Amino acid sequence: MSVRPILLLGDPRLRIRGEVVTSFARPLHVLLDDMIATMRDAPGVGLAAPQVGEPLAACVVEVGDRLLELMNPKIVKSTGDDRDLEGCLSVPGYAAYVTRRERVWVVAQDRRGRRIKVAGSGLLGRALQHELDHLQGKLYIDYLDSLDDLIPVGRGDDEEEDAGDAEAADAPKGRARRVKTPALA
Repeated sequence: MSVRPILLLGDPRLRIRGEVVTSFARPLHVLLDDMIATMRDAPGVGLAAPQVGEPLAACVVEVGDRLLELMNPKIVKSTGDDRDLEGCLSVPGYAAYVTRRERVWVVAQDRRGRRIKVAGSGLLGRALQHELDHLQGKLYIDYLDSLDDLIPVGRGDDEEEDAGDAEAADAPKGRARRVKTPALA
């Protein structure tokens, strides 16, 4: 397993739709292993193949102790609405409030090509939707009315947290406060 570079906002490859995965052989397994290592190293809770420069409909999601490897995933049902902070490894340093479906049901294939079904709500449901968007060339910032809706975020270490709190206290009215949020992918 190796950690791969994550493409950042502005790289046109982030806007390419993932191609259908048709081969479930060793090269796919290597890619998935690398994506898991990259996601964990970042750290994030999900990563899509286009984010590491591979135009395939493949993504990984890890919430708690549940690791999902999804090829050719599709949302087949969704209910409710949920508005929460969301970040992205390809848009580092920022988060924004995004409305997504509260619960989703996904069908996909695993690394061996077997059909699987996944249901998710909360962080898992949000991460699934976020990663499936990546496979369509869509980023969470596409849901925003304006990039002014982005909120600067810290990585969560004590030094940055203290600096962020001081910055927020001294910030002029209307300036975004630094907050911490997990990067989805």
